[in-house]
Amino acid sequence: MATVKTCLSQKPSRLIAVAPSDSVQRALELMKENRVRAVLVMEGDALAGIITQGDCAIRVLLAGRNAHHTQISEVMTRDPATVKPEDPLEACMGLMASRNYRHLPVVENGKVVGVVSIGDMVKNIIRQMGDQVSYLETYIRGHGG
Repeated sequence: MATVKTCLSQKPSRLIAVAPSDSVQRALELMKENRVRAVLVMEGDALAGIITQGDCAIRVLLAGRNAHHTQISEVMTRDPATVKPEDPLEACMGLMASRNYRHLPVVENGKVVGVVSIGDMVKNIIRQMGDQVSYLETYIRGHGG
């Protein structure tokens, strides 16, 4: 069974984060630069929230607000659900599906160590399916198939 730790080991280890007082524009710039759709909101080493492209589109642009002048603290998701490195990916997928989340911060011993996304889950499933196909091909060849 794959875990969050396994998933994180296959991604860059840097955290992409902003402060609650930063502008939404700054968060969007970081998303673009890093090709991600969400960034962590940190107060020092503490997780304060998360802000996603959806938050920016719905709570800022559609609301007629200016991304340059709107602080992240005004539109971020506060106290997001988190997972631990030892959690099974199946549990993360269940949480994401039931609550309509696309990103989950990963916390170990009170410290944020990464983020897993629904895209990470899909990549893991595809990788597992490839491994299973390879195993079955080897099994069939080994048994005169």
